[in-house]
Amino acid sequence: MSTLYYKYQAFDIHGKVQNGQLNADSEKEAVRILQGKNLTPVQIQETRNASGAIRRSKISHDDVLDFTNGLTTLVEAHVPIDRSLRLLEGVTESAAMRELVIDLLRDVKEGKSLAEAMENHPRVFSKMYVNIVRAGEEGGILHDLLPDLAEFLETSAKTRQAVISAMIYPVVLLITGIISVVLLLIFVVPQFAAMFEDAGTDIPASAAFLLSLSGGIQSYGFLIIVFIVALAFLWKRMDSDPASKLRKDNFLLSMPMVGSLILYKECAVFSRTLGSLLGAGIPLIRALRVAREVIANTVLTSHLSQVEEDVRGGAGLGNSLEKTGVFPTLLHQLVAVGEESGRTSSILLKLAKTFDTSVRNQMSGLVAALQPALIIFLAIAVGGITITMLSAVFSMNAVEF
Repeated sequence: MSTLYYKYQAFDIHGKVQNGQLNADSEKEAVRILQGKNLTPVQIQETRNASGAIRRSKISHDDVLDFTNGLTTLVEAHVPIDRSLRLLEGVTESAAMRELVIDLLRDVKEGKSLAEAMENHPRVFSKMYVNIVRAGEEGGILHDLLPDLAEFLETSAKTRQAVISAMIYPVVLLITGIISVVLLLIFVVPQFAAMFEDAGTDIPASAAFLLSLSGGIQSYGFLIIVFIVALAFLWKRMDSDPASKLRKDNFLLSMPMVGSLILYKECAVFSRTLGSLLGAGIPLIRALRVAREVIANTVLTSHLSQVEEDVRGGAGLGNSLEKTGVFPTLLHQLVAVGEESGRTSSILLKLAKTFDTSVRNQMSGLVAALQPALIIFLAIAVGGITITMLSAVFSMNAVEF
């Protein structure tokens, strides 16, 4: 019998109402499960649709990592997949992740493999994730591959968090500077206008410019916000058109510092994905296709498509990567060495760590350059406005004297 879903309302041991959803083969089993959790059911309603709730809910990277670590522990203990999923459902704190685990359990109990069940949730489980799970199930080595997969997710999460953390201070500094300048122009600079009018003297050109700028912001400042929102919308919309996204990605790669950062970040993702897939015993062509699909930059994706075609034609992976002229020399040289020694997988994983380190170092250098630049910008903007207006006041007093 296929697994059913039941929405329930029950009282806990403290008399508080608990609402939730669980999966069971029958309503009686649902009652037993609730009673086993020290809950007294007052209403149970069958429902079969959990996928919609999963699609509407947000499942974070941390939720997926916790799920993978939990599944790794249970599989290494030789707990059957269906039993493992049922245990994970009971210990998962995230409601969205609990719904997902219930959905996976239903599919597994209906006869699907775990990889097939995960394929129904592409927003949660990447193609690399699914392919590694499939290779582990087909080869009976899932307990060997899941720890590497968990390490992969953890390393990716650390790199992503390092990038976000490095950018927090510069972004806060930039926002603070912009707000300070805008507040000066809106509330402080206009106070000088009345002073100049009462004095009846000519306003210096620099002060007149600031007064005009202040008036323009007060009258049409909302257009700046509209322009920024429209620009962000158009920038995002470029992703929907392949040609526009290609131009956008090519522009990003050509930017100083930023382009190198993007390239090394994508190379780290490519190396780690391809290395993990090859280590899981997945054939090179199939692994290349999956690794290509996890790359976000379409310029690099198009080059990797050509690499895949060259490898399919019998060329070596290292030579094919070198032929593109886009990827770092370190990548294709060490891949060529790995092909000669039969250690391509391990070398790719080490390369991923090298590229991750390079990304962190580049981010540190970029932040180190941004911080003083933003501080100087803030000092020039605020100081320039203050000095300009005070100089105009002093010149006005000098004329009166």
